[in-house]
Amino acid sequence: MRPLTMAFTIALASIALSSRTRARDPLRIGVLAGLAAPGSPDAAPCPKGTLPDGNVCVHLPGSEEGGEDAPVVAGSHFERSGRYAIYDQIPRRPDRPADYDLYRYPIPPFLAGGHTVLSGYDLDRPDRSQRRGLTIRAVGHGGVDLPAPKGTPIALVALEHQQGDADVVYVGKWAGTTIFLRQTVREAGQLRDYLVMFGHLDHVAPGIVVGARVHEGDVIGFVGDTGSPELVHLHYETRRVRDGVDLAGKTASQMTDGSVSVVCDPRNVLPLKDEK
Repeated sequence: MRPLTMAFTIALASIALSSRTRARDPLRIGVLAGLAAPGSPDAAPCPKGTLPDGNVCVHLPGSEEGGEDAPVVAGSHFERSGRYAIYDQIPRRPDRPADYDLYRYPIPPFLAGGHTVLSGYDLDRPDRSQRRGLTIRAVGHGGVDLPAPKGTPIALVALEHQQGDADVVYVGKWAGTTIFLRQTVREAGQLRDYLVMFGHLDHVAPGIVVGARVHEGDVIGFVGDTGSPELVHLHYETRRVRDGVDLAGKTASQMTDGSVSVVCDPRNVLPLKDEK
């Protein structure tokens, strides 16, 4: 088992941000890619509320937002190319708690203080509050990153109001070694399918193949750093499948295309800890 890398060490330290920041949105902090140690030759001077990523200052999602040039359209950001992108996304519902610590996750807490989430969902935030940097290929974060020692078992968590078991719909390379499950939820009086992504796995558990059915608590894989070298964590993402779309036979690229599924804040469907 390898120790956490410098990136995680810095991000763990960032949990000690001011109580003012934590009160706004606890633990929506941290970036998992290429953080330079403060004071190192590669560290750029960064203002309060950001961390250095190479020579770029990456905004922490829980920090002060905006500025006169920050986009105000929900679900939008400037891509690295400079193109302004507007996209579909489903933000956290007002009736769902903002505190990530209130939810259950596929791995146990590993961060100091019993916390689980290092980097949270930020596609509903202004452009300047979405994470980016030289070593981050995409702008914004559509899931949650859960750090843990390499090899930690990942156990299925049934979504809130889930109907039946989960179906394995993809196993292969996407965000490193990745598993996609289809989990059906009764929502607003109808059944809706969600595509649930488990990324950067070290390896997949035996028997987890396309077509397999997975029960609550079943181990589906193990935490790793594939596709994210030396940054050991689980990327957990939920996407609502568009009505009338069948996932059968689709590739990973097709399933995650906006015409097939819409990225969703995981707190909309994760069960609360007191609802076991």
